[in-house]
Amino acid sequence: MHDAENAAGAEGRFPRLGGAAALQRDAVGGKAAALSRLRMAGFRVPPGYVVTRAAYDDASGRGDWLRLLQDAALAAGPGPYAVRSSAAAEDLPGASYAGMYESYLNVEPAGLAAAVARCFQSAEAGRVRAYQESLGQAGSGAMAVLVQQMVEPTAAGVAFSANPLTGARDETVISAVPGLAEGLVSGSEGGEEWTVRNGSATCTRGGDLLTAEVATAVAAAAQRVAGHFGAPQDVEWALDRSGQVQLVQARPMTAVPEPVAWQRPGKGVWICNFRLGEWLPEPVTPLFMDWLVPTLDSAYNRAVAHSTGVQVPMEHAAVNGWYYVAPPTPRALPHLLFGGSLRYIFNCVVRPMLDPRGADRAVLRSLEDEWRTECLPAYRRLAEGQPAGGDAAGLPDIIGQVEDVVGAAGAYLWYFSVTGGAAWKMEMALARFWRRHLAAAVASGAEGYQVLLGGLLPSAPPQVPHAVYSLDWYHRTAGEEPAVSPAPADARRHAPSNAADRRRAAEAACRRTLRGTRRLRRFDTLLAVAQHYALLREEQARDFTLGWPLLRRCAARIGTILQQAGTISDPEDVYFLTRRELRTNGPPRHAEVSRRRDDWLRQRKLDAPLTLGTLPLLGNSFDRIANKARSERALPAGALSGHPASPGRARGQVRLVGGPADFAGFRPGEVLVARATAPAWTPLFASAAAVVTDTGNLAAHASLVAREYGIPAVVGTGNATRVLHTGQWVTVDGSKGIVETGTV
Repeated sequence: MHDAENAAGAEGRFPRLGGAAALQRDAVGGKAAALSRLRMAGFRVPPGYVVTRAAYDDASGRGDWLRLLQDAALAAGPGPYAVRSSAAAEDLPGASYAGMYESYLNVEPAGLAAAVARCFQSAEAGRVRAYQESLGQAGSGAMAVLVQQMVEPTAAGVAFSANPLTGARDETVISAVPGLAEGLVSGSEGGEEWTVRNGSATCTRGGDLLTAEVATAVAAAAQRVAGHFGAPQDVEWALDRSGQVQLVQARPMTAVPEPVAWQRPGKGVWICNFRLGEWLPEPVTPLFMDWLVPTLDSAYNRAVAHSTGVQVPMEHAAVNGWYYVAPPTPRALPHLLFGGSLRYIFNCVVRPMLDPRGADRAVLRSLEDEWRTECLPAYRRLAEGQPAGGDAAGLPDIIGQVEDVVGAAGAYLWYFSVTGGAAWKMEMALARFWRRHLAAAVASGAEGYQVLLGGLLPSAPPQVPHAVYSLDWYHRTAGEEPAVSPAPADARRHAPSNAADRRRAAEAACRRTLRGTRRLRRFDTLLAVAQHYALLREEQARDFTLGWPLLRRCAARIGTILQQAGTISDPEDVYFLTRRELRTNGPPRHAEVSRRRDDWLRQRKLDAPLTLGTLPLLGNSFDRIANKARSERALPAGALSGHPASPGRARGQVRLVGGPADFAGFRPGEVLVARATAPAWTPLFASAAAVVTDTGNLAAHASLVAREYGIPAVVGTGNATRVLHTGQWVTVDGSKGIVETGTV
């Protein structure tokens, strides 16, 4: 009877979580009110009770105060207990008060009075008053204290029911640490990270703590909480010893962005990694998209018209900051065929796939000669200059110089696209011949025809100062970054000489198979022209960015001029202006720059789809050649699939590399996983076990350089950087075009 009376008294003085009466925020605080609602609704919330400010002021001086607290605690369950603040002003959409108040964990019954008192006293801390003043809430210090049965977790963490970077409501982002989550919540620990979407869990950092099943269960609980409250939630959770997910806090997410929509900006299909997109592994800065891209396009189209008599304009646009281009649709075919030189169009577009040697003789070799004797020297002369007029140059002079250099790069892009771009079309012809006449008979057939295109250079591709990590001129060139240390001698297992040996052996095996047939001559012709244009493409790719060091010096000069004029506060802000804003007599642009930079930083975290819209038949060429290149059509369940870019099979630990800042952490024998690679990434290939990229195709930088080094490569996976994580063991099969996890 005495215990029942104590319980009834405790319920009257200290309202319990999930009781019959709903607890009001203004009396028990945001944390307790939310948890009480969840417990009433059937969510797993550790039992507990609330000490209101009124109860504390009324009874804390009584001699039986500690016994009252202990009785209420025992009514909830055996200890130890967690004692935490619950303020009326916290856990609101615009004011989380995260970490402002004190919390005490593993409190024994004898320590309840002292812990409750310290929680109330924390409301007067200087950090709390400063935070309140910053929110215009001065004086809103009313609070209660929440006492709950302590969970003994095997893991704990935070779950956001919407992606805090993209706003996607169908993605739950989870962080987890072993045991209690104090370090994670305070920011001193990073923890393991998972993303759960549509019931599928992907570990993005770590991977030894949670299972996919546990991550999915946490995500499901967070999504149910969001549904219950009708808004995205920041949920603190704990996994108890029985494997159940317990909820210990839920509050509205602050500053969650609106969901990102990937809508095509016009009719037809829009491709992210085509043309310039192959060189843009992340969102573009405003000035690059607004100035350099249109200038490149205009110069490119002028060069096309000069050679063929017809222009082939391609629309481009930024979608959520990412570059997309719309290739010509089938409706443009009559214009291409009959609006200019039919000879040029046929030999540049169609014939390389059917008769590579004929296209080479008719048009392509002469275009290569034009590139070598006219285009490249003219571009080089411009690129080797200095910013016009030095420090005394005016803004119009520097702007004019930028347009001259970018114009030369646009003309270069035409030759690069038509001659170097013929490489993958000729590769298609070689792949077709291989599959029909060689794959079943040649011992190295399992590797695929790509072995014939590896190790063509006598030595490693040279690193040049104008090599770029991204075509966007915001990013420094290789000459501005610290040099990448070469791999130790014993780690340079991959070298062009090894790939060359494999290639020569495969060539000999093919010729033995075809000896005495008319197909031998056809093979030698196909092989010679395919190898020539594969080399040409890499040579042209290396010097496409000859002008980028000068462009960056010009941008720095423009930025300094505008800073001195008060338009921007820092020279590097120039990249977040538009072309029309490059003037000294305009208004300050500080607010625009800040907003655009914030947008760009957020957009860098997005996973851009490779295509928007449906590819027409003519646009599926890369996929068709990729399928022809696969050594096997049947792919194992669960494998990550992409284009089989460089043959071979290798196992290693993943290393996600986002850019030059991550180069120093790359270790010999690791699998290089990136959104895309560009020429400045080449030094990493010397010690990589294999390469995997989100974007790209068989003619991309990663494909060609991986072949030179004789290492497996799978490109165009779409989401490798999201699905895989650093330290994870994978097997990369560059002949099948797959990446398998956890295989030997």
